Amino acid sequence: MRAQERDEKRDEKRDEKRDDLLTAAVRLRELGAAEEARQRLLELGAEFPEDAEVAYQTAWVHDVLGLEAEAVPFYERGLVGGGLSPDDRRGALLGLGSTYRVLGRYEMAVATLRQGVEEFPDDGALRSFLAMALFNVAEHHEAMRTLLELLATTSEDPQVRAYRRAIEHYARDLTATE
Repeated sequence: MRAQERDEKRDEKRDEKRDDLLTAAVRLRELGAAEEARQRLLELGAEFPEDAEVAYQTAWVHDVLGLEAEAVPFYERGLVGGGLSPDDRRGALLGLGSTYRVLGRYEMAVATLRQGVEEFPDDGALRSFLAMALFNVAEHHEAMRTLLELLATTSEDPQVRAYRRAIEHYARDLTATE
């Protein structure tokens, strides 16, 4: 066996081990064993420090445990380099933006959530969290516009649906009078 083939097999086994360990840690988080999942993810992150998916899952479990400040560098690491699937990137942008907001880092929350909405314009959760962050930076008009547009386009309430066009119209400028 040539050296290159040996290296490829070694890398393949390493990747397989990483996948198995990551899957097990995520499963622990989902089952409510967040602290055990956190420990496993920290160990996995030490072995795979540049792995975006490991970083994202580590951030997520820190958030689950209420360790928002500790989650931030993991979210940031996960978002660098484009190693996340679109769904995970969406979740990381939402998680980081929400975490910044909880920590009182409102401007960073707005910037992160705006980026998320720009990349994923149809994501109602990103738009909702952006509206909250906009409220925190006293951009009340934009926050209200964002929420009204979201309500008008996603509500299943027949009464809201009946007034959809009016809600969308007024959302553009809540201070307009005739």
